[in-house]
Amino acid sequence: MKKILLLFFVTLSGLVFMGRLVYLQIFNDELKLKSELNAVKTVFDYPERGFIYDRNGELMVANQTAYDVMVVPRELQVFDTLELCGLLQMEKKDLIKQIDKAKNWSWRKPSVVMPQLTQLEYAPLQEKLRKFPGFYTQRRSLRKYLVDHSAGVLGYIREVNQGVIDVDDSYEMGDLIGKSGIEAQYEKELRGKKGVKRFLRDNYGRPIASYENGKFDTIPEAGANLTITLDSKLQKYGQQLMQNKHGGIVAIQPATGEILSLISAPFYDPSITMGRERSKNINALIRDTITRPTYNRALQAEYAPGSPFKVLNALIGLQEGAVTTEDRFYCNHGYNYGGRKKLGCHSHSSPLSMERGIAESCNAYFAQVYRKIIEGKRNSHVGMDVWSDHVKSFGLGGFLGIDLPVGRPGRVPDSDYYDKVYPSGNWYATTTISNSIGQGEIVSTPIQLANMTAAIANRGYFYTPHILKEKDGVGIKDEKLTTKRYTTIDARHFEPIVEGMNQVYKTGTAASVQIPGIEVCGKTGTAENFAKINGVTTQLTDHSVFIAFAPKDNPQIAIAVFIENGYWGSRYAAKIASLMIEKHLKGKITRTDLEDWVLNHTLEEEYIKPFSGKPFPINGPPVPVDGPKVTIDHSFIENTY
Repeated sequence: MKKILLLFFVTLSGLVFMGRLVYLQIFNDELKLKSELNAVKTVFDYPERGFIYDRNGELMVANQTAYDVMVVPRELQVFDTLELCGLLQMEKKDLIKQIDKAKNWSWRKPSVVMPQLTQLEYAPLQEKLRKFPGFYTQRRSLRKYLVDHSAGVLGYIREVNQGVIDVDDSYEMGDLIGKSGIEAQYEKELRGKKGVKRFLRDNYGRPIASYENGKFDTIPEAGANLTITLDSKLQKYGQQLMQNKHGGIVAIQPATGEILSLISAPFYDPSITMGRERSKNINALIRDTITRPTYNRALQAEYAPGSPFKVLNALIGLQEGAVTTEDRFYCNHGYNYGGRKKLGCHSHSSPLSMERGIAESCNAYFAQVYRKIIEGKRNSHVGMDVWSDHVKSFGLGGFLGIDLPVGRPGRVPDSDYYDKVYPSGNWYATTTISNSIGQGEIVSTPIQLANMTAAIANRGYFYTPHILKEKDGVGIKDEKLTTKRYTTIDARHFEPIVEGMNQVYKTGTAASVQIPGIEVCGKTGTAENFAKINGVTTQLTDHSVFIAFAPKDNPQIAIAVFIENGYWGSRYAAKIASLMIEKHLKGKITRTDLEDWVLNHTLEEEYIKPFSGKPFPINGPPVPVDGPKVTIDHSFIENTY
């Protein structure tokens, strides 16, 4: 029996082995292909990267044909380096460096020597390329930007590095990949799939015919075309308004969560990230640590929200029954608390109701509302957590889940946070009173403020802000982006807040920027601005903040504008927000006086003060021009009032 089993297994193994040999030699050409690789030249056929359109069908990003000069080190022969350098307009030392780099990468595989030649640059090289064995050109499709704005949202593409190749072997050295913005977020959709063509080569390495009549060739698959939610014309206009200013603008369609405009300033023309100078340009952008043009302030910058946050405290006060719309509070140039401490304010007609408190942005009013919220529970710890949970329900204090690759969570403090700051546990509403006016420990990003405004415009809910509208003509179906997210505030509490925000425009702090024929609801803000300069805490010029939505009923746009060092809310941010609203709703500008003022005023002098030796506006020490290198930490927020 054992002999029979042994004979059976030996026979079976032999049959399997023979079957495999037959399959490999007769039915499978893989080994044949590998054995003939020395005589076969493989050329990748790069697909068209997907186009990017704005919400109105305007083409923003297309493609253009370019040529990469490639080298296979093992095929190199003696050649005239000076002649090739002349054709490539390249220094000899740079050519040698690229060849050495290629050898270190692989002697057999092709590497890029000179990327992205234009058709004009390629023409003279094409005629003489036969004189340089080992070199060949590879056609590829590169980005062509049809707009000179929105670089921070669109992003850019760049050659992959070894780290990417190690993770994803579908990329090879010289391939391009989205590195930021939409290009990075939707790389998989935009990229497409490479095709492959194989050619037989003669003894000089020149392709002479298609290998096996193209049996092993594959055709490229173009990337998906994307329609994004941005309005290109609104984007362009917003960048014009933000010229020579630092900050961010985010505009959202409340009914859908679609981002209508997302602007970060300073900005740059996206076209500089393509072409032969792209590496130099991109590196220059990245190395600019002063203006930080690649830092998306609309998504990443965390600021104290200032007075726009007051409307949230009003809503929480109503929800918790801490106040009513008719409760009135006095303002005597501020609010006295904790003995000699005082939260300063302008003079208002006291006592103020909620509507006037919002319209006139009274610090004293909201300090008292905040105290009633926190002290209305059995202790400050419980009150703080109730308050914190309400605030977070508007999307503050966490990542919103937007479909863009960068962002910051901001910060909404709770009782655990203050227990760490005050280990004894002896903290009270007055300890954290600055939260009442959007200062202190709470910080947010411009997109969070815009989303908060959209939730108020919707009277209690919002959709996750997003940038993708359609893929190849089909609308998005991601439930995360199309599902309503409700706040913890009952819908009935929003109308008095909306009315107060409407009065901000009619009779309050933004009355000077009214737009004829549009019912706008808004809230101005002036946020204190502290930074550490050479390790010294310094107070700089205040930030200008504004939130708004319009029209009052059936809102079409919710917007947040944050202008660094912009003095106060109505000076810069409110003007810019009003112009953006009118541009979106009317398609034209009637408040040309506001437009002229914004376009002709700059804040560049404010931004160079830390480096110029000029005095700071508020108790800040001058920085000597010839002193040590100036280092600024803008993320520092000092809780001083």
